[in-house]
Amino acid sequence: MSAEVLFYSMRPVMDSIEKPILAVDTQGTIRLCNTTAGKLIRLHKDDVLGLSVTSVFETFHPQTLFRGTHFDLSQEFRIYDRRYSTNWAPIRIEKELVGAFAILQETTEYDCMSSELERVKVMSRELNAIIDSSFDGIYLTDSESRTIRVNKAYERITGIKSHEVVGKTMKELIKSGFYNESATLRVLREKQPVTIVQNISKTNKTIVVTGNPIFDDKGDIFRVVNNVRDVTELNQLQKKLKKMELLQSRYETELQQIREKVDEQKKYVIKSKKMNVVYETALKLANVDSTILIQGESGVGKEVFSEIVHSHGARRKKPFIKISCAAIPENLLDSELFGYEPGSFTGANRKGRAGIFELGHGGTIFLDEIGELPIALQVKLLRVLQQKEITRIGSSKPIKVDNRIMAATNRDLEKMVSKKQFRKDLFFRLNVVPVVIPPLRERKEAISSFIYFFLEKYNRKYGFSKQIATEIIDAFVEYDWPGNVRELENMIERLVVLAQGEILSIDNLPGKLKSSTFSIASPFEGKSLKEAIGDFERKILTAAIEKYQTSRKIAAALGVNQSTIIRKASRHGISMRK
Repeated sequence: MSAEVLFYSMRPVMDSIEKPILAVDTQGTIRLCNTTAGKLIRLHKDDVLGLSVTSVFETFHPQTLFRGTHFDLSQEFRIYDRRYSTNWAPIRIEKELVGAFAILQETTEYDCMSSELERVKVMSRELNAIIDSSFDGIYLTDSESRTIRVNKAYERITGIKSHEVVGKTMKELIKSGFYNESATLRVLREKQPVTIVQNISKTNKTIVVTGNPIFDDKGDIFRVVNNVRDVTELNQLQKKLKKMELLQSRYETELQQIREKVDEQKKYVIKSKKMNVVYETALKLANVDSTILIQGESGVGKEVFSEIVHSHGARRKKPFIKISCAAIPENLLDSELFGYEPGSFTGANRKGRAGIFELGHGGTIFLDEIGELPIALQVKLLRVLQQKEITRIGSSKPIKVDNRIMAATNRDLEKMVSKKQFRKDLFFRLNVVPVVIPPLRERKEAISSFIYFFLEKYNRKYGFSKQIATEIIDAFVEYDWPGNVRELENMIERLVVLAQGEILSIDNLPGKLKSSTFSIASPFEGKSLKEAIGDFERKILTAAIEKYQTSRKIAAALGVNQSTIIRKASRHGISMRK
């Protein structure tokens, strides 16, 4: 039988096989190709016949298929980016080699699996190296609490060797006396991380064990990783950490206090002994939520005190609302404080309006001039203090509010209570912590600081760079300041705005302040005695004229004749009424 006849006779058999099969002659020419192989090559099987096998397949190791009477038993090919391997079987006629046939086996997936397996091996080696290099002990179990492995650090910390526990469950190890309890068993029960203190019976050591569950795709635990540390090392670290935290907390507190003092020195003037006491009181009251009644003359800084308390307290990030009970008419004050419902009265907002207690919920309400609060509203304020609730105008539904209340007054509320001008029960509710702000005349050592504080403020505001003469400071110190700090601030602003030149001198002062300079000014500085006496005399006359107006009253006040006053005024060029 010839080779041609043989190949032809093999066609029906090869077509019945589902696997891709080829047959070639000794020249490497394709003589047989079944239907499956044709589909693989993307040609009709008959079109493949007569083609060179190397023109159809890209070989990975190009080489001659046949070598004399021998051929390569296996080869690898690439077809359209897919890898195939072949194992060639010889075709002989009467021992003469006439060709070979092979079944093509795709190996792409196997190659991928091989690469993936190699990658997993590398990852496994890396993971093992990481686990063994960890300073903490690591104890790994499966979902049945069976020990899978422990690292070298665990052996060092506990004194237990790997071969003693691997393959055994935690129940078995507890029963054998290795451990008193198991974090793994608790993790498996509770399905969450667990930390315990574990006693190692064998080595008499105490360790801290934190067990962490690892879940599979179904949400079931398939591993438990236990992290182990020697409790002695942990205690030392905890002590060091606690010490550092205490130091950090102390330094942060001190730093914050320094920052706050620096900031407040820029915002407030706290230079006298009495105001230092008041300031320390404000800081103490900032730590509690008590109602405060701030008392003092007008202009002493009652509002400033309330700001300090609020800015240092727990409510500092919440609203701070200030309202003067004397500045708003009684018929409007009710709605300002407590709000109103839609259509409550003519001119009311159609949507209604929240009062300051609602707007300031969680924050601080400062009620200035509380002594001017009408009796009818005193009852409502008492309800806020007692029951922490308000009722809007036009509504019967109470609304819960949470406010810290600070009230201020320059009136004697106790006298007002005795005269039934102020409710006694409200007074006692407000007077939980009474604070008295001293008048400026009782803290004169702070006057010079106030002067420079306000001078800088108004120079900056108006774009000036004015300075102040020392005799003005002396005059301010001698003056009693019935309007307190507010009057002093207004005076500085007036001088900065109205005075000519860059230096504010004694001549810029109003008469009531000039008269206070005589006892302490130095009119003789840089002058002869005669000139100094003349200046001093002129200042006395100017101040007396400002106060008494007529020469007769001035003469009586100064204990001289009226004619003497007229003569001296004429000499100094001072005009006056007789």
